[in-house]
Amino acid sequence: MEPLDDNAIGGMLSYVLGGEMTLAQAECGHCGARGPLAECEVYLGGPGVVVRCRICHNVMMVLIEVREMVCVDLGGLSALELLGSSSP
Repeated sequence: MEPLDDNAIGGMLSYVLGGEMTLAQAECGHCGARGPLAECEVYLGGPGVVVRCRICHNVMMVLIEVREMVCVDLGGLSALELLGSSSP
């Protein structure tokens, strides 16, 4: 299965997390690679959507739709920063 980029699930991420998520900066919790979420590898077609690090291919995010509710696992991320958000 060929990976897609984050634009394939941009609408779903925007709905669940709010804002323009394809521009967000994501940091892999496994290797520490940091870059635009849109550059991550996205795999569709299984029971859910899997988002993997473009460097180490570790799972960063999983989204599953169950009974009209989207469940999100962000366990593979060490940071997710929205564009234009400021640090406290």
